[in-house]
Amino acid sequence: MTRSRQQPAIAPTAEGVTDSGRRFSLGRILDIDRASFQRKLIPWAMKGGLALLDQGVFAGSNFVMNILLARWMPAEQYGAYAVAFAVFLFLVNFHQALLLEPMLVFGSSVYRNSLRGYMKALLLAHSAMSAAMVVGLCIAAAVALKFGQANGLPSALVGVAVVAPTILLFWLTKRVFYLKLSPAPSAAAAILYCVLTMGGLALVYHHSHQLSPLAAFLLMGFGGLGASLVLLVYLKQRLPRSPDAPSVGEIWRRHWRYGRWALGANAMMWIPINAFYPILSKFSGMAQAGELKALMNFAVPMIQACAAVHTLLLPYAARVLEQRGSDGVSIILRRMTLLCVAGTVPYWIVLLLFRGTAFQMLYAGRYIEVAYLLPVVALASVAGSAFFGPSIVLRALEAPRSIFAAVSISSAISLALGIPLTRAWGVGGAVWSIVLSETLAFVAALVLLRRKARRSSETEPAILAMSTSE
Repeated sequence: MTRSRQQPAIAPTAEGVTDSGRRFSLGRILDIDRASFQRKLIPWAMKGGLALLDQGVFAGSNFVMNILLARWMPAEQYGAYAVAFAVFLFLVNFHQALLLEPMLVFGSSVYRNSLRGYMKALLLAHSAMSAAMVVGLCIAAAVALKFGQANGLPSALVGVAVVAPTILLFWLTKRVFYLKLSPAPSAAAAILYCVLTMGGLALVYHHSHQLSPLAAFLLMGFGGLGASLVLLVYLKQRLPRSPDAPSVGEIWRRHWRYGRWALGANAMMWIPINAFYPILSKFSGMAQAGELKALMNFAVPMIQACAAVHTLLLPYAARVLEQRGSDGVSIILRRMTLLCVAGTVPYWIVLLLFRGTAFQMLYAGRYIEVAYLLPVVALASVAGSAFFGPSIVLRALEAPRSIFAAVSISSAISLALGIPLTRAWGVGGAVWSIVLSETLAFVAALVLLRRKARRSSETEPAILAMSTSE
């Protein structure tokens, strides 16, 4: 962006340190004057806190389950769970790209006045997509069983077939509340999910004193179904009827135009972390896949925190950019990147200082042989958090094609180097490949966003001049 399009060098801001007549502070960094900063701080802090609570409770339940599985299962069984969970995350890409992500963009703009009809159409699409997932997963489980996979993978794939439709339904219903920037009901449903899954986990372990991948997935599915039903009843009572409800065909066409590139981008983003679970299991066995999962569990809280910020701020970013055009790109980019990175760095500083204690507390001393790789995981996590900044802006600009280009470049390089590295050095090679991919994705997304913003700033004056002459 050119200097003429930026905010004035001297502007009212929150209190900061004066240097040569210029004032630097959080208000200045975010381009918000003092009055606006104070007026917006409390409501946004409350909404952000609820979004973090929502994502934190949901992710925390699954995180606790991951830790308990790592403590109580043999490494090979935990590796089977890791591979099956990677398959689940791959399927999530389709649902997120074609339903959830376009919903955050179009539900807060095009269909904001007809949310009831919009939600009905999305539920139909979810049902069709879920049926296809269940059939495919059952076939995959049968093939794994036929080829003699006696390590728990077939039953884990059956568990994914159960959990995928219910968890994805839960995510779909939760997103409706973010369209109105009111995450409180969604946070309450996340607490219900936690109670159901953790209560079921305690009950199962009390009676059998062991857990399996299948039992873990079934518990997640039970919690997702219960919380989804509560949210659906709430939405049925609260969402107003609208006579101009959009047709399913119109919605699908709009979602497909947006989501086809988002689908490619999400599939490419799946590769850096999740592809190395089956690769490791192929080269080094299921036990090393379990070791990689134990390491990456430490990155999950920051991934989920950034996902919460992404879910809350994507509709906001879409509105701001719709109002301000290319002039708002630099402002939104700074805000998004700062918010995503601000919590990640302190988290890793504390964790790395006490990593030995963390491994002892979480895994009862297991997997300590890979603890030396935790600083490398921290590098990958910080780079991945930074990537959320330009990613949010590009999605708000309805430019998932640029995200696809960025992550395709990074994932291709990561796989090209990562496969031989993983074959040679096992878990260490996989983790360094993840760092490379996350860093390249951030740099590429930043370059593509700057290029798109520059083109937009050159195009807008011409469009304005044409409209004025008419």
